[in-house]
Amino acid sequence: MLTFSRELRLLTPADFKHVFNQSIRVSSPYITFVARENSLTHCRIGFAIAKKQIKHAHDRNRLKRVIREQFRLAQCELPAIDVIVMARSAASELDNSALRAVVDKLWQRLILMQKNQH
Repeated sequence: MLTFSRELRLLTPADFKHVFNQSIRVSSPYITFVARENSLTHCRIGFAIAKKQIKHAHDRNRLKRVIREQFRLAQCELPAIDVIVMARSAASELDNSALRAVVDKLWQRLILMQKNQH
């Protein structure tokens, strides 16, 4: 069963700082994933979605909810990495299915980049 437990989230400022140092980035016009390998056996995700980019809380929450669900479904394919999700203002204009498509494409690019590094 695929769950989204506490251990799959980036929680501390130190976790976020670690990812931003020496990271790889994959991006679309809507969303950017900042990723870095971790020493764990599983991937983790964190969100850095600024109010300046996505003005309304309900839009930020919807983005996080959809991306979190896509992460939950893709976690078994992902390598042991930490990922921070950042959104641009255009992301709030996407409907849920378009957002899922963008996120899935970014996951696939991230998986390919990790394979090419090894």
